[in-house]
Amino acid sequence: MKSVRFIGPGRAGLSLARALSGAGFRVAGILGRQDDQTEAAQGVDSLVIATPDDVVASVAAGVRPVEGCVVVHLAASLGLDVLGPHARRASLHPLVPLPNPTIGEQRLTGGISFAVAGDPMAEEMARALGGRPFTVADADRAAYHAAACVAANHVVALLGQVERIATAAGLDVDAFVGLSRAAIDDVARLGPAAALTGPAARGDWSTLERHRRALPEDERTGYNAGVALANRLAHDRGTTRRPGTTAPVPEHSPTEPTEPTDRVRATV
Repeated sequence: MKSVRFIGPGRAGLSLARALSGAGFRVAGILGRQDDQTEAAQGVDSLVIATPDDVVASVAAGVRPVEGCVVVHLAASLGLDVLGPHARRASLHPLVPLPNPTIGEQRLTGGISFAVAGDPMAEEMARALGGRPFTVADADRAAYHAAACVAANHVVALLGQVERIATAAGLDVDAFVGLSRAAIDDVARLGPAAALTGPAARGDWSTLERHRRALPEDERTGYNAGVALANRLAHDRGTTRRPGTTAPVPEHSPTEPTEPTDRVRATV
């Protein structure tokens, strides 16, 4: 039975500790900032540093290297260099939100994708959880993490805006969650370009202007940013192809009336 110790009793650390325990690993404790971490790598096959990204390097530097122990971090945006003092280094990033340890444990064992790098221990952990490991090179970690943040954090932030706007119309966010799920399902089936619908896809600038006039001033910046992204996708999709297909996505690029378009773009 492989043994693992954790530094960082937060949501990620507790979620992964529970999941690995259920997958047959022996969890030899979870250390917090109040604990002496100097000998954390002693007596275990792997040490997982599950701290915030900006302290991973200092935490790793404070642990005495132990021959044979693989030190693993969970920081999506960081390479292996932050684990410099340790000979066996790896990174393991679960591509899923971990809002609390209970939900996190369930998601980690649900066949998700894991970004791995370095020592094979990271891939071994991912596969033990029933996951699908893929490799991200150190030079690409920041871009990978940016994409992950847009896919999850930014979507949640957008739904926060939905909630605020919906409340003003006497509705709650639940009325719109099904719409968001259907749109994401369409992206999975068709790709973003073919899945895009709505006024920006149609070039319906008068409707977009009505939206802007109906919104409070402090909501327009976010709305206009969304319009700009939709407009970019609508213009690009005439030449966009769905991966794995040979047929281009049907072109649906609008002819833009000059005045409304300029007004929308000027505020993005």
